[in-house]
Amino acid sequence: MKSMRRKEKEIQDKSKIIEILKITKYLTIAMCKDNIPYLVTLTRGYDSKRNSIYFHCAKEGKKIDILKENNVVWGQALIDNGYVEGKCDHLYATAQFMGTVTFICDQKEKQHALDTMIRQQEKVPEKVIKKQMTEEAVNKVNIGRIDIMYLSGKKSDKVSI
Repeated sequence: MKSMRRKEKEIQDKSKIIEILKITKYLTIAMCKDNIPYLVTLTRGYDSKRNSIYFHCAKEGKKIDILKENNVVWGQALIDNGYVEGKCDHLYATAQFMGTVTFICDQKEKQHALDTMIRQQEKVPEKVIKKQMTEEAVNKVNIGRIDIMYLSGKKSDKVSI
């Protein structure tokens, strides 16, 4: 990978980059088929033990078609603290990553993925897990896993993680 041009904005501490993946609610991934880019925003959960991101989606559609042909994605999780009026400055922190997508069939891993996502999205996850994590729901849902191969971060000097 090419090194970051704005070194003063680079996040050197990998744990800070991972923290961005843990605390953001959404991420955006870019993919490409036949030299035509496609971009989607996903609700997700980060699994630090696997260094992977889980997401759920439909079992068919444009995203699935593209990922079946080319499973390499580039993604970003963003903390956006807004634009500073009159200063020409933006307060942000991002985790950028490249990885490959695999769709999960194993029921135990699907349960783990859903548990991971719910715990990162909900303030009271146990209620939602109890209600939503039925065998039928787990069977129906399509889960993708992004195995991260490259990770970097960038932030405004005024943003703390």
